[in-house]
Amino acid sequence: MAIRVKARGGESVEQVMRRFKKLCEKEGLTKDIKRKEYYEKPSERRRRAMRKTIGRLIREKMIAEGFERPRPARGMRG
Repeated sequence: MAIRVKARGGESVEQVMRRFKKLCEKEGLTKDIKRKEYYEKPSERRRRAMRKTIGRLIREKMIAEGFERPRPARGMRG
């Protein structure tokens, strides 16, 4: 699907480009381009998907059990 942006009356080129970039991010185009920038072996793709799934399941389990991610104290660096 092509993303088209028409300039509105009195709109500068910078504003049109900003709207175009926002639409591209909203459609997931920039993320897809970055992901496809280099070849990824199918085994690496499956491994990445599995890690993402496991992380999501762990977060859901922690939330269900009432645990929250610990936040560092103000002014402390880790």
